[in-house]
Amino acid sequence: MEGNLEESKDPTVPVTVLTGFLGSGKTTILARLLRDPRFTRTAVIINEFGEIGLDHELLEQSREELVLLSNGCVCCTVRGDLLSTLKHIDGRRAGFNVDRVVIETTGLADTAPILHSLMADLPTVARFRLEHVVTVVDGFNGLETLNEHAVARRQVAMADRLVCTKLDLIGGKAANALRERLSALNHFAPQHAADHGAIDPDLMFRVRESSKDGTSGDPWLEGLEEAAHAGAHDHDHDVEGHKHHDADIESYSIVREEPISMAKFESWLRMITAMRGADLLRVKGIVNVLDHPDRPVVIHGVQHIFHPPRVLDKWPGTDRRTRLVFITRNIARDDIDATLQVF
Repeated sequence: MEGNLEESKDPTVPVTVLTGFLGSGKTTILARLLRDPRFTRTAVIINEFGEIGLDHELLEQSREELVLLSNGCVCCTVRGDLLSTLKHIDGRRAGFNVDRVVIETTGLADTAPILHSLMADLPTVARFRLEHVVTVVDGFNGLETLNEHAVARRQVAMADRLVCTKLDLIGGKAANALRERLSALNHFAPQHAADHGAIDPDLMFRVRESSKDGTSGDPWLEGLEEAAHAGAHDHDHDVEGHKHHDADIESYSIVREEPISMAKFESWLRMITAMRGADLLRVKGIVNVLDHPDRPVVIHGVQHIFHPPRVLDKWPGTDRRTRLVFITRNIARDDIDATLQVF
């Protein structure tokens, strides 16, 4: 169907959060994507930092309908505006003919509050679903930006997919160094490159059709194929020269062979979020539940906020192990593993 990248039985509207530090090229990519006829039913929500809506001016030739959030701190003011804007879009979906929402954040945005809004407000959860967090990285200034700005590191760490821009301005050695640095921060997010803002839309928005990784294309579970292979032997992804900057952020996985009591697992989640919620940047995975082993549970959390657990009708693949992916700040894998083992 024209304007829809992929048909889905899910009645909720998919939402992609497009983030990246100042000057990374988010708007250029978005403007190119919105000229694609497949995006004619996309609603765009733009948060801007500053008095002049430059992003709005850049995009208005590509879209007739734009929702421009009020200026202000994305961690405070925008949370309320975002929910009311989504409600407004939902109320006018028939007129807008909307089947996808893209939220472009300001370059200084911490991704977490936006994800909290999408996951914690029950009316929003009933109408919209988080599909992907896509982080754009400036290939030319990327390493310096990651060194100097903690928010840029968090944007990378919390991504489902990474898009590098301006790689044509640097050599192969520098590009490889950037890729290694990104992997050190988040080795579960696939990395793609944009050529002067052009990128295959499927790389950013399409849910994978293949179920070889046992996720049935569920975007929340991207990275579980690697998690299944890594198991209890995650590799050390420190990059020479960057350990000082990235030592606080780690990405790792935990795999359990035996089914887990859902009641005990939920008790563990409550305990770990109460103790270290601010440092659990993202947690996602699929759980083999002792209570109903043929119907696994999908979990997804950002810091202390967890989306209501979703029970699948059946396992999407042959791998029935519990696989959990963690992106954390100053929480060692062994600490997570030890507390889970106790429960």
